[in-house]
Amino acid sequence: MSTQPQVSLVPPFTRETAIQKVRKAEDGWNSRDPQRVALAYTVDSKWRNRAEFINGREEIIQFLTRKWNRELEYRLMKELWAFDGARIAVRFAYESHDDSGQWYRSYGNENWEFDAAGIMHHRYACINDLPIKASERLFHWPLGARPAEHAGLSDWGL
Repeated sequence: MSTQPQVSLVPPFTRETAIQKVRKAEDGWNSRDPQRVALAYTVDSKWRNRAEFINGREEIIQFLTRKWNRELEYRLMKELWAFDGARIAVRFAYESHDDSGQWYRSYGNENWEFDAAGIMHHRYACINDLPIKASERLFHWPLGARPAEHAGLSDWGL
């Protein structure tokens, strides 16, 4: 049994809790389970993802299902950029391939805002895709959560 106190991941965030919130989000997205991921967002959550506007958990589930049917072998890294009160900004990169085998590294930034319970109600994502060769891939851990000892974005110079 742990003797460490449980850290609450609710606003206002500290640097420590913001980093933990980012890693928890990364782990959730790396599960590629739309139902699980959607629980991190309020039932009436508002998203902008690239040029798509998504409203509420049901649309989030539909969006993520389409995403992970298209972006195969998806592996994501997120890193805290900034935080204040109930807001967190992150930068991220993920790698995936399409059904033709073309690999991509997608880079982006997200701005998040949370309710008092620590559930995200707004997410704004800007993302750019870079076609890469399979030999240029950097994210090789088994599908699922990134191992704790695996290098992060800054370690890779991304």
